[in-house]
Amino acid sequence: MRPLTQDLSVLNKFNFEKAPVGVRFLLTRPEGIEPLDKTLPFCQMIREAQERGTPFYFTKENEDCFGTMVLGMEDTPTFAESGLLGEKFEIFQDARANKRLYQDLPKFAKGTVNYVVLSPLDKLTFEPDLLILMTTCSQAEIVLRAMSYKTGELWETKRTGVLGCAWLYVYPCVSGKVNHLITGTSFGMKAKEVFPEGWIIISIPWDWIPVITQNLKEMKWVLPSYTEGREKFYERKARVIEESMKEAMNP
Repeated sequence: MRPLTQDLSVLNKFNFEKAPVGVRFLLTRPEGIEPLDKTLPFCQMIREAQERGTPFYFTKENEDCFGTMVLGMEDTPTFAESGLLGEKFEIFQDARANKRLYQDLPKFAKGTVNYVVLSPLDKLTFEPDLLILMTTCSQAEIVLRAMSYKTGELWETKRTGVLGCAWLYVYPCVSGKVNHLITGTSFGMKAKEVFPEGWIIISIPWDWIPVITQNLKEMKWVLPSYTEGREKFYERKARVIEESMKEAMNP
């Protein structure tokens, strides 16, 4: 793994209640990292990294849900891809509805990932493929605004009601897009009580990490319009519109 060279210290200003977690997907065994000594669902690995406080890696033997499927470690079971599980768990009216989502489900190519490394931010020593932030609504607004601050990038989220791990871990890597989800809205995570409800988890792929962190260093985190109150906002709005109209008329 490439050693960490970028400065991520600006993220410490958030004072996140839950530590950010760096994730790396590898074909070969990582050196100097301890293996996980238990089995957990893929979605819970974030919480494990936060609670453990030190880096670890896991393999398909450590994953006890369907994470090995989206990681390309194992084939998708026929009973799952047929949609039968979604019908039996009463998530979908009929198996065909569950079956449809498998056509677009993000997965790594089979055999390309054998090891997954996770580390809390303060112990991160390698360049991550993903940086996962567990945020409040206000913190999420700042992070997402940092994404679009210079680029105008759209804020979007893409996922299904099941297999949240595919959209949290795999989709950002294969699409190059920042993705986010709200805890309590994904079937498996909710049923297994992985996270409290109402947190926003933001998954940032490697090529967006330097963009977002640099913009966080430059932009205002709390905009004046957020602190002045409703009346002063309307006064500012009228003033800004008037100034903009004058500039537009006198280019």
